[in-house]
Amino acid sequence: MATTSFPDASPRKKHRAAQPAPGAPRDITQRSAPHGATAWNACTAQVSPADLTVRAADPAFARRFGLDTDEIRGSSLLDLLRSTVPARLEEHFAALSSGRRRRFTEKVTGRDGAGLAFSAQLTGTAVRRPSGEIAGVVVLLHHTGGTRRNEAEPVSAGGPVLSALDAQVLEGVAGGESTVQLASRLYLSRQGIEYRVGQMLRRFDAPNRPALVARAHALGMFAVGQWPPRVLPERVRQDMKQK
Repeated sequence: MATTSFPDASPRKKHRAAQPAPGAPRDITQRSAPHGATAWNACTAQVSPADLTVRAADPAFARRFGLDTDEIRGSSLLDLLRSTVPARLEEHFAALSSGRRRRFTEKVTGRDGAGLAFSAQLTGTAVRRPSGEIAGVVVLLHHTGGTRRNEAEPVSAGGPVLSALDAQVLEGVAGGESTVQLASRLYLSRQGIEYRVGQMLRRFDAPNRPALVARAHALGMFAVGQWPPRVLPERVRQDMKQK
């Protein structure tokens, strides 16, 4: 497993980097950080190209999410960070793995250990062996804005916001409830439930209910790690009254 190394930053000491063994991937986390970047506003991690799990991360990257370097190892990058456009991150990483791209930059959002939202710019870079085989992917996370302390503030500007009733319907669909179950719980007719689901299908450009739930997850509509599913408060118009 590749690990992150940190060179001696003293200006009086200059060490020649050790040469990797033939065929071994280089320490790609270290060399991807730009000159002059500090641990506070930029941090890096190595990601598996197969499943986008974190192989190794520097301490600053792990602290972004309230974790240490051991705890974050094995976490899915897609659980930690979200793009403002559905499935955009998956598409970028697929292009890196296939060789169609060597680098990409995308705006992302995440939540720190206290559950507060932050925005950042993610740069992904594919690192390949001389044979052309992909050795790994390095992600550089550059903080672009202050942490949001107002929980009513949206995680991503321009993201979907639902009425309170539509949010309950979406939660029920995500939890596997049928139209009859939703109608009974929310005191609506079956036609009323179908109408609201149909509206959300069109709004999220989804062909069916499973796709609707997937799109909602990709847009960061749901609270992470919570069951039954709950739409985030900032995605609900609190001034809307249920009819």
